[in-house]
Amino acid sequence: MSKVLALSFGRKMSNTDVMLKEVLLKCQEAGHEIKFMRPDDMDIKPCTGCTACVVGIMSGRSNGTCIHKDDFHLLEDAFYDADAVIVGAPVYETSPSGTFKTFCDRMGPSHDLSFLTEAKKERIAQGKSGDELPDERVFKPRVGCLLGVGGAMTENWTIMTIPVMYECMMSTGVDVIDTHVYYGAMATEHVLGVESEMNRMDEMAQHIIDALSADSDEKRRAWRGEEEGACPVCHQSIFKVHQGEHRVECTICGIDGTVEFEDGKPVYRFSDKEQARSRMLYAGKLEHRNEIAHGAMTQKKVENLKALKEKYIGVGEN
Repeated sequence: MSKVLALSFGRKMSNTDVMLKEVLLKCQEAGHEIKFMRPDDMDIKPCTGCTACVVGIMSGRSNGTCIHKDDFHLLEDAFYDADAVIVGAPVYETSPSGTFKTFCDRMGPSHDLSFLTEAKKERIAQGKSGDELPDERVFKPRVGCLLGVGGAMTENWTIMTIPVMYECMMSTGVDVIDTHVYYGAMATEHVLGVESEMNRMDEMAQHIIDALSADSDEKRRAWRGEEEGACPVCHQSIFKVHQGEHRVECTICGIDGTVEFEDGKPVYRFSDKEQARSRMLYAGKLEHRNEIAHGAMTQKKVENLKALKEKYIGVGEN
């Protein structure tokens, strides 16, 4: 029996809540343990960018402890316990809610698989053990699904939803196997009156069930979503197009590819080398970890910084 966690950033018992609970019910029927949480009902403070968590991990002083003393540890514990995580959020201004983004920021480097993996290696080499090492649950493989719910009647008003939602799976190394956006929600009082959307949640549940019963890691992490995007790693099609070039960059994975036209149709290509450095994969996370280890952690100091700041104190704050 595996554990399936659903995190809802929507209104209580509104569309997002109910769609996630439909997935949980199907997973429970298949014999899995389920858990539902609403971060909006909890005391979750925003990240301040102080970097105390990163410094703690890299210096060996902590396993990413945050300066905030709030309820986030409850989400962290449930997330680490889970074998599958499905996250749902309403769409505000083309992307998920602000409280969802707060969750992503708090799940950033302090929970990054590469930061914690390298810290574990270093500490074992130093002869450390037990509580001096990161929580072993950090390293457990997980699958994930993403759900966005937008009232807008056109899909383009939800366009940033899934790319932003990938952030909550990025640091922790969750393998995203399915994503879905329900748009046009304002047309019907509640999703319980939209059979096609509830059926889609049953399909998402089956994708989780199939992944959890897979007999190989490759089959477990296989993409099961309805749409196959142009990026071969995240399976989405949100790119940065470089003006005057054939180069495109996946905004989720951070990998470069090319676009060419064959028989009048665009063809997107990403080399094996680029695919391997996607930030959704370990190598991409390690690349970022090393940037910080050899950059931010050894940053150049500014002489007389306190004095230089004085002219800016209080400017425009009256």
